[in-house]
Amino acid sequence: MSEIKIENVTKRFGNFVAVDNVSLTIHDHEFMVLLGPSGCGKTTLLRAIAGLGMADEGQISIGDKEVTYLPPRERHISMVFQSYAIFPHMSVFDNIAFGLQMQKVEKTEIEKRVKKAAEMLHIEKMLDRYPSKMSGGQRQRVAVARAIAMQSQVLLMDEPLSNLDALLRLEMRAELKRLLAELGATTIYVTHDQIEAMSMGDRIAVMRDGIIQQVDHPTTVYDFPANRFIGGFIGTPPMNFLEGQVQRENGHHIVRIGDFAVKPHPLMQPVLAPYEGKAIVLGIRAENMETFATPAEDALKAQVLVVEPLGSQNLLTAAFGAHRIKVSTHPTFITHADADLWLRFPADHIRWIDPESQKALYPQ
Repeated sequence: MSEIKIENVTKRFGNFVAVDNVSLTIHDHEFMVLLGPSGCGKTTLLRAIAGLGMADEGQISIGDKEVTYLPPRERHISMVFQSYAIFPHMSVFDNIAFGLQMQKVEKTEIEKRVKKAAEMLHIEKMLDRYPSKMSGGQRQRVAVARAIAMQSQVLLMDEPLSNLDALLRLEMRAELKRLLAELGATTIYVTHDQIEAMSMGDRIAVMRDGIIQQVDHPTTVYDFPANRFIGGFIGTPPMNFLEGQVQRENGHHIVRIGDFAVKPHPLMQPVLAPYEGKAIVLGIRAENMETFATPAEDALKAQVLVVEPLGSQNLLTAAFGAHRIKVSTHPTFITHADADLWLRFPADHIRWIDPESQKALYPQ
């Protein structure tokens, strides 16, 4: 078993709290992604799990063994770094074999593991090459192969694709996902790239300022963000946010944004009742609005500012009053800058957010 338990872990650098009382369980064979902006503490947490930076408080366990203050070599882990960390003076074979040689594994077993790892990463014909003769993507494959060859309980990956160009990242992302599913290793993957997180992880732990904001399956985090930060951080473009006021009309609560009235989902009526006469924030994603080029019932009139053709979609920037909003439309939807646009907000796609706590509101 290689379940990882992180319990009330805190890591400080002087007076700065990089990881703040974090608790998280990564299940056996699970692919967990730590996602967040630069400086949020995700790499610091990963290094605490690896033993490269000991936690100041809390406990870390791998399987049934507490490893909080054990050195890395006693944790049975492998790590892939953002900078590859391969030796330029060694051949590909020797780079992959390095950790096994340090553990004094038998030569025949080393050759077997190196060959298998190289085949899995499609670099079996490059074992005699040196890193200087390889592309960035090939060097990254060497780093991953070295980690795989160790056959460790846990695989830790710190932004392993961030130094690759966009096309190569796309290729490596799919390949890594296939490879790790085949290996069945318990994996913790650090990234600030939401697309990597959404496409690769079994679950995502979103971090901000050293605190985990939400842990869930990727689609749940995307569709039901726990707070405004997550809605604004995940998604391209990010979720739109509009400020309104809760009012009561004809026995039901509505939310008025300027002169436009939004009808919340019936299940949200009791949730919004305490906000009557108060401010509320409406969140909706660009692809979840219904768009019309002519007036439509219960639709908000806006004006198109910019049209960005993206091939599979057109991304519109529209304005109404002081608000700016991003709208995703099908390429066949014909419009242009300065044209009128009508938007309808389906009630089941609206996310309501408390303007003070910034937490999302959901029916109980």
